[in-house]
Amino acid sequence: MSRRPSLTGSSATADQVAVRRHNLSLVLGHLRRHGDRSRARVAEETGLNKATVSSLVAELVERGLVSEGEAERGGVGRPAQAVGLDGRHLVALGAEINIDYLSVLALDLRGELVAERRVALDTAGMEPTRVLGELARVVREVLDGLDGRSRPVGLTVAVPGLVETATGTVFDAPNLRWQRTAAVAQLCADLDAPDYPVTLDNEANLAAVAELAARADAPPDDLLLLTGGAGVGGGMVAGGRLLRGGQGFAGEVGHMRVERAGARCGCGRTGCWETVVGLHTLLRLAADEGDPVRDPARDLVQRLDELRGRAAAGDTRTLAALTEVADWLTVGAGILVNVLNPQVLVLGGYFAALGPWFAEALEAGLQQEVFAPGSGGCRVEMSTLGFSAAVRGGALQALSVVFDDPTRAGLAPPARTTDDLATGATR
Repeated sequence: MSRRPSLTGSSATADQVAVRRHNLSLVLGHLRRHGDRSRARVAEETGLNKATVSSLVAELVERGLVSEGEAERGGVGRPAQAVGLDGRHLVALGAEINIDYLSVLALDLRGELVAERRVALDTAGMEPTRVLGELARVVREVLDGLDGRSRPVGLTVAVPGLVETATGTVFDAPNLRWQRTAAVAQLCADLDAPDYPVTLDNEANLAAVAELAARADAPPDDLLLLTGGAGVGGGMVAGGRLLRGGQGFAGEVGHMRVERAGARCGCGRTGCWETVVGLHTLLRLAADEGDPVRDPARDLVQRLDELRGRAAAGDTRTLAALTEVADWLTVGAGILVNVLNPQVLVLGGYFAALGPWFAEALEAGLQQEVFAPGSGGCRVEMSTLGFSAAVRGGALQALSVVFDDPTRAGLAPPARTTDDLATGATR
């Protein structure tokens, strides 16, 4: 009589692999959140036994994710060697395609900035294939400028509009004039089929990820980010989790209709919120055609610096433009605060760059616009990340692959000897 093959061995092995992968992630994430720790302290704080932690740390060291540092002091007896995240061997890339620029940023495992490059570019006036080719060029420039031993573990691209993350497709980005654009496939072709994953996401969602990370010491459970550019994006966090919606299209707050007989929006409808608070509207109100602040070939930060200088000097046209936009910003923000009741409303993008002329008006206006007393407990904050929020969020999202599954990082490159360095040899 023949016997059916037993699956017990393979199932048990699979379970053991899954458990180890989980524990590697647990230890790596613990070091990320709490900083350098001795093995004994990691064991105590995670509930794992000391032998297991020692084995896990040894593998994380081998993979180049963790290294030993100074002895941990403050305990009883001989100080134990502390271990912490090692940022030398890998980088995560974030990229952003926006109306006036392309940006690429690299973070190491510790989330520290390794490289950043932003290029002024009138992307809305270019074909998507050309824009993606330019982005690939900037990505290569950033990678070429890094230590050759730092290998990329992923690239996440931020786009202002509706994106299908699963397919890497820009479904509709009105301000870029992109529809049904297979952005990831094209970018991978331009990068010669990279051996790291390339993904796509909405720029406001990624900016919200970065804002949460910036508040890691006391992250709010409920946060609303409004990021101002040519359009207006909303990144929403509810219960500590990014709110994406049923199809992943949540956050397109710029297309709330606030003025039925208003201007025509890039989406084809009239009276959308971004038609009255978008950057191009502010610039049109503040300056005539041909003015340097309206030149898309100039760096956006420089243009906003010029506008800020004019406002500080009391230029009446600039101040009137800022007042009008602030009034409309309050109208839309009031609707969203009534619906979402966030603990924190963060202004990002150009709203933060010109924050001194928006914050006071917005805080006062919310008292009138929000039904709940005291604006429903919502406080207004300015982003401190400048125009790097979305691209930083992209890099952080690319890093999450490693923290979720440290085995995805591969193994660290072998150490080079003094003789190798002298002769230029590689292994």
